[in-house]
Amino acid sequence: MNRNYFPRLLIIFACVVLSAFAQLEKIVIPAGTPEDQGLQAISKEEDVQKKASMYQEFVQKFSSNPAAVAYGNWQLSQYYQGAGDLQKSLDYGDQALVSAPHNLDILVSQVGVAQQMKNNAKTMDYSVRGGEAYNSISKQTKPAELSDQDFASRIEEEKNASKNSYEFLEAAAYNVIAGENDAKSRMSYIERFAPAFPNSRFEEQVTSYAMVSLSELKDTSRLISFGEKTLAANPNSLPALLLLANTYVDDPKPGSLGKSVTYSQKAILVAKADAPDADRSRRLSAGMAHSTLGYAYMKQQKTSGAIPELKTASTLLKGQDDQQYAIAMYRLGYAYAKLNRVNEAREVLTEAARISGPVQQPSQDLLAKVNAARAKGK
Repeated sequence: MNRNYFPRLLIIFACVVLSAFAQLEKIVIPAGTPEDQGLQAISKEEDVQKKASMYQEFVQKFSSNPAAVAYGNWQLSQYYQGAGDLQKSLDYGDQALVSAPHNLDILVSQVGVAQQMKNNAKTMDYSVRGGEAYNSISKQTKPAELSDQDFASRIEEEKNASKNSYEFLEAAAYNVIAGENDAKSRMSYIERFAPAFPNSRFEEQVTSYAMVSLSELKDTSRLISFGEKTLAANPNSLPALLLLANTYVDDPKPGSLGKSVTYSQKAILVAKADAPDADRSRRLSAGMAHSTLGYAYMKQQKTSGAIPELKTASTLLKGQDDQQYAIAMYRLGYAYAKLNRVNEAREVLTEAARISGPVQQPSQDLLAKVNAARAKGK
């Protein structure tokens, strides 16, 4: 018995074509047309190979009808996917997209094929195209005959109808980023992901990958550019604010420390760590922002002002993130030492020196210097 690789017809049979209102393309074959009759005949054929041949003839016969061409090629793509010929499946899907480049259903199918092929570049390409198509819904021009309220309702309805497809594409694109080991390739994917999926549910993770990637590439200017673009799309993006604060604090260019202070302060305001509903992520973000702000103040020779920020940072980070806590404690110990508050410096640095990680050795070294200074002072 032959397996039927073809799904039931997904075309909307209607007497009228779609309104010009729609931005996402839907395949529509009006009922009673020759194309409709051709598809009805194909649907009655039980042999899948014959059905595939009929779809090829259908595409050739109605080559002047983009909807018919898109649908026929899409069905052939699904046939070859089921038959295990993934390259042919991808090729037919691409032909379908030539006729319907903004059709989310076809783009979702293409992502599925590309994932089976483990073709990350294609997976990202189709996902990004789908994200851009979805975002175009909100950019439509309001038809003159619609009221503002009716227009807003139709926009919301169209977005809700496509939300599952959008989220599938968003997750597929994120998985490509997460699975990429090469920093250069990973960053190129991130730069395509960010505008296609603004305010993404994966924004924090993607920004972290960007920080790691650009740090590996030692590309500070690109790191700053990425952060600024992210903030342009979402001014309250905590990951981007922290990214820029941390980048500017070690940037030797004039004015960079001031920018670090500004972004750190904005991150603290956005995180609202003292709010009743503040979760671990927000408290952690606030702690990191206070730590960076204190560090910036120290570099500006405002050590007295740095101490309250670093104490707040250590309180927020303790028990949340050992490495970030150690960094804040090391900086606090350094600030105390700089002001010759030896006993407080010893207490803080002793704790920081117990935490394994990149800050442990610097903390031990500074603690030794503080102890030596204290011994001389006796």
